[in-house]
Amino acid sequence: MSDDSAFPTVLSSTTLSNGFLGKLIEICFVTADHRRTMEGLVRLGIGPWRVYTFDSTTVTGRTYRGEDADYGIKVCFADVGDLAVEIMQPLYGPSIFQEFLDTRGEGIQHVAFDCEEKPWGQRADEFERRGFPLIQSGRFVDANAFAFFDTQAATGTTFETYSIPPGFVWPEPEEWFPGPPPPGQAPPVREQQH
Repeated sequence: MSDDSAFPTVLSSTTLSNGFLGKLIEICFVTADHRRTMEGLVRLGIGPWRVYTFDSTTVTGRTYRGEDADYGIKVCFADVGDLAVEIMQPLYGPSIFQEFLDTRGEGIQHVAFDCEEKPWGQRADEFERRGFPLIQSGRFVDANAFAFFDTQAATGTTFETYSIPPGFVWPEPEEWFPGPPPPGQAPPVREQQH
């Protein structure tokens, strides 16, 4: 029999007293072939895709399990309403994405939350305080910070949070797949104030 006093208070039909994650903003598929996965998702009506490479030329402060790390990842984004759908293909170096492929195969590897109640500097501390250490991080174009936490054993997946600074403009992608949006229709801007 469990001790109910160990659980947070239910505040509403959607809120617990210990909530801090905020909105679900992203779901990510890890794959060995980003092009094949994009093609499959396009067949389901998800796209167009913006394709980037996250590596030493585009990401600063890259860490893996508490150490500086040299890794590269092909990262693809498409938007479905307010939710970003992401595809990641590890290219080289140590990463939780390659670990996922090696141990579980392809599939949904992580979900991301905006943690809007916590400033960026306090988010990792809050995850740590709850028993979920930082396992991978970086800053895309030295501005868009991202961090992944070791929630796999407790939840069955990895949790991420990221912070897009106000006014951030995504660089033009390496590629649009299956093609770019019509002229004058830029992708939505996802901003967070923390």
